[in-house]
Amino acid sequence: MLLRSRGVTAVAVLALALGIGANTAIFSLVEAVLLRPLPFRDADRLTMVWENNLQRGIQEFTISAPTFLDYRSQSGVFEGMVAFEAASFALTGRGEPERIRGLRGTTGFLPLLGVRPARGRDFLPAEMRPGGEGVVIVSHGLWARRFGSDPDLLGQALTLDGKSFTVSGIMPPGFEFPDRTVEFWVPLVFTAQDMSLRGYHHLSVIARLKADVPLEQAWTEMNGMAGRLAQQHPVTNRGWGATLVPLRDQQVREVRLALLIMFGAVGFVLLIACASIANLLLARNAAREREIAVRTALGAGRLRLVRQLLSESVLLALLGGGAGLCLTPWLTRLLLAISPEDLVLPQQIGIHAGVLGFTLAVSLVTGLVFGVIPAVQASRTNLNESLKEGGRSATEGFRRHRIRSGLVILEVALALVLLVGAGLMTRSFLRLQAVDPGFRADHVLTVRLSLSESKYSEGRQRAAFFRDLLERVETLPGVQAAAVTNCLPLVSDFVRLFDVEGRPAPGPGEAPAASFRAVTPEYFRTMRVAVRKGRHFTEQDGAESAGVAIVNEDLTRRYWPKEDPIGKRVHLGKLDRMGWRTIVGVVGDVRHRALDTPALGELYVPYSQWPQAATTLVVRTTWEPVQMAGAIRAEVRAVDRDQPIGEIRTMERVVSESVAPRRAVVTLLGVFASLALILAAVGIYGVIAYSVVERTHEIGIRMALGAQRSDVLRMVVEQGLVLALVGVAIGAVASLVLTRVLSSLLYGVSATDPWTFLGVALLLVGVALLASYLPARHATKVDPLVALRTE
Repeated sequence: MLLRSRGVTAVAVLALALGIGANTAIFSLVEAVLLRPLPFRDADRLTMVWENNLQRGIQEFTISAPTFLDYRSQSGVFEGMVAFEAASFALTGRGEPERIRGLRGTTGFLPLLGVRPARGRDFLPAEMRPGGEGVVIVSHGLWARRFGSDPDLLGQALTLDGKSFTVSGIMPPGFEFPDRTVEFWVPLVFTAQDMSLRGYHHLSVIARLKADVPLEQAWTEMNGMAGRLAQQHPVTNRGWGATLVPLRDQQVREVRLALLIMFGAVGFVLLIACASIANLLLARNAAREREIAVRTALGAGRLRLVRQLLSESVLLALLGGGAGLCLTPWLTRLLLAISPEDLVLPQQIGIHAGVLGFTLAVSLVTGLVFGVIPAVQASRTNLNESLKEGGRSATEGFRRHRIRSGLVILEVALALVLLVGAGLMTRSFLRLQAVDPGFRADHVLTVRLSLSESKYSEGRQRAAFFRDLLERVETLPGVQAAAVTNCLPLVSDFVRLFDVEGRPAPGPGEAPAASFRAVTPEYFRTMRVAVRKGRHFTEQDGAESAGVAIVNEDLTRRYWPKEDPIGKRVHLGKLDRMGWRTIVGVVGDVRHRALDTPALGELYVPYSQWPQAATTLVVRTTWEPVQMAGAIRAEVRAVDRDQPIGEIRTMERVVSESVAPRRAVVTLLGVFASLALILAAVGIYGVIAYSVVERTHEIGIRMALGAQRSDVLRMVVEQGLVLALVGVAIGAVASLVLTRVLSSLLYGVSATDPWTFLGVALLLVGVALLASYLPARHATKVDPLVALRTE
């Protein structure tokens, strides 16, 4: 029966292949990111521990070493608790120097996760104490990439930041914590200085709940401990509480909503495809009406007819599912190409038993969904009307197509929901791209440079390195300006507490805070950050000069709303050897954290007065920035041949990557909405075209009685327009409810934006008019003499 209707079968299989294939591809991504168990022992009991300060709007923040030790020693709800922090070392002595990322972890880090090295051993207790031998565990990826999977690497010494570390273990393939960029693990041992800085928040903490302890109980206990610490240490701990976040939630929170939205959107597309195929089957069953009537006359019952027709539908769905499964690898690669690079590893995505089961289930359900209505409708056969020649009036024909019209209305409504979502996300994305970040990203190249803390242990050594490097880079052809910063906009941020001279001492936990930047004099000119008042830094603002600072407009509004901040003084705490710093300038606000996050208070100091090991070189050029990469790499080698060079990116790429998750959602929603629009247009066209064929006799009578072609054209177009308008009305109501889930992803646009709703409605109505006009035009060419003989 399917081969007899090759056209219907081909169209249905193609629509199902796209719908089921897209659903399978999205599901494989959702399964890998949201559903697949984490590769740790009893991963559901692992939870991240953060501090919060609700008075300052801080939900999750790192923890100081003394506070962590207090939590670990006093807690009774955890089997264990460990702290870790990011580490970055220069790997030298084996080929080209390379900066590799890793982390330092406290005692019991790997056992807490329930993992162990695939080769070698974990750290020994003696190696986790002050003065212990330097040891390192490397990732399987680093072992394969850098050392060619050398089986003799265990026990060998690696030079990291000029120090010798013995390789004690190699982790198994696929172990990634906290993310794929981490390639080594070393012990974290607290120094006396760490223990004296209770206000220095720099540690991430992970804990394992006891088997019988729910998360809520642990959270209550942690907040109780935080309250006691606030009483014991009011200066540093007042106002700080505890926040517990399950590890799974921590890892997927940035992408969960976007993935679920995509899953829902592709589900809508499949529903629209089902409605279109149901309409095709209704039309095909109408052509088979005499056959079904004969079967009924020969004794076939309604249940037997329904079973036969559903069998055909399910077979059609299975064919579409099989074709969709063949498309899944290609669609998955497309999804990964569109998705942010740090979302999930490609090798985690694949067709396995779970994905196959999902595809089979979707195919069977889809076959039932689009097959049940045509099957039930076809089984209600009127033998007298079906077996005689003619006999169907136009009114009866219209009643027979009420279901088909209802399906088209459903298609239009679902398409409008998707189009509104895509429209809102597109408008939001355009608004976001139009945001002034406070700097100019064009013609700027960024080079990540992290100096060895052993080789460049003193601030003057770091300052000398970058002074020499900048002198070399600035002389390169095509370079307009070059500078160094410790925090690159849209990449990193660092917050410091400070005091304002002449103001009353703040209460415990109420000290002012600002984003902290250490920059060289040419930074503002290189990044085109506007100097609003005063001056920028100069070469005279050195380590031996008086301490100076520059603040942004937001910080000025916060602390000197009716005063001139120039000449005011601030103090950055015990770690600032410069003492009180005089504010010498005010610059424009820069959105450092994200384009959709308003600029916060920022405080800049000269790099020479606060030299940092981890920095970024920024270079403004008259050429294409990427053309300068080789020359800049050579100048770094000329200053220090062992200095590894980190990631080299244009600033435009940095800005682009900062909005990559939103771009992925916009792109996918746009694709799904476009497909929904096409399916809805095809559905309207199909209903109107089939209606014209069935009403040929009626149209001939009308024209024989004097109806003009314009009258016939208007009559047919109105039929399609009514369907579209009803669908738009229903879809608009549904969109008002469903698009609210997009609110957290929107910027500068309301989830009920009237212009988006109006634009999408007009688009759908316009497409419906076009889809109706084509068969309507065909209807106007009906020859009344021929039509009157048509039955």
